[in-house]
Order: sequence, then structure tokens, then C-alpha cells
Amino acid sequence: MKLKICGLVYPENIDEILLMEPDYVGFIFAVKSARYMRKALDPVYARMIDGVEKVGVFVDESEEAIQDAIDQYGLTMVQLHGKESPELCEAIQQSGVGVIKVFSVKDSFDFSVLEPYEPFVDYFLFDTKVKGKLGGTGQTFNWDILEDYPSEVPFFLSGGLSLDNIEQVIGMEIPKLHAIDVNSKFEIKPGLKNLDKLRQLKEILA
Repeated sequence: MKLKICGLVYPENIDEILLMEPDYVGFIFAVKSARYMRKALDPVYARMIDGVEKVGVFVDESEEAIQDAIDQYGLTMVQLHGKESPELCEAIQQSGVGVIKVFSVKDSFDFSVLEPYEPFVDYFLFDTKVKGKLGGTGQTFNWDILEDYPSEVPFFLSGGLSLDNIEQVIGMEIPKLHAIDVNSKFEIKPGLKNLDKLRQLKEILA
């Protein structure tokens, strides 16, 4: 089970997290997010981070804006959290950057909506649908839905993951479940991660 730690903001906190060797770290470029990273994260510092996939999280940004952030911050992947088209995913993927396309889920989900994206993404990500919010809600959705996952594209699971439910996720044994994506349940405040909780998580995943 791979690990993505998302919503990182503060360099000293990030330095400690990198010592834990997560597989992915996520930086949120959505201005309305409480974890918007441009206020505190220097592009020079971000470009120096290596040995981990650096994921930029965007919501309905233009291709030009996304490519600018990729270049400025040295991103290796992008996570598209809005209504981005398959064509946009294709354009970004062709530039040599990995693409994660997010879909929000609550009590049910129509997996057919994934089909147009399948050739142009590296991963899907399923998060909890909460009205007026995109990610970082601390709420889970009905994971049983994923037992019928039909695609060959691996996926990330996000939404309310915590030390209390992570063993349930591990026990799901869904072949295409590639990684977990943790955020708000492992924080002291938005953007500042609780290192002790993350170390406990790493021990569980080991």
C-alpha cells in the first residue's frame, strides 16, 4: 500500500515528513483551500525536494496555469480535482507529468464516467463528496462501492482516512487500490501535519 500525504505547507514540517519516506507528497494550488501552499512554500525549496513524487492539486485551472506551476515548483504529477476534461488530462500527460483524476463519491457512483479518462490518466482518486467542499473534509464515503471497481487503472483512496480506520482499508484487498491519501485527520492545523500520527501510520503500513 503506497502512501500520499497531502496538503503540505510548512517547510520544516515537510522536512520531517520526507524522513518518513512517503511515496507521494501533495501541494494544494487551489486558492480557496485552507491548505493553499503558495503563501509559505518557496518554489526553490520545492524544486529541491527529490526521491518522492511531488503532486500538485488543482481545481479547474487552465492548462497554461498548471504547466506554469509544474515548471515553477518541479512537480512530477498533478491531481485534478474539478471538472477537467479528458483532453486536458491528455495534454498534461503528454508533457511527461503523471495525472491523477479525482472523482467524488458518497452513497453510489457510476463507474462509466471513468471510461473517457482511462487512456489519459495514470491513476484515479476517490474522495468523499461534500457539498461546497473539495477535499480535506475528514469524512468517509461508502467504501463497499469500490468492491465493484471495473477499471484497469489503479486508484488512490482518500476522504476521512485516520488511524481508527486504516486497518479496515488494508483489509479491503481490492487489487487496483494503489495508495491511500491522508490529510486532515493527520493535522495539528490546516497544512501542519501531526508527525507522531504519521509515524504511527507508517508503522501500520509497514
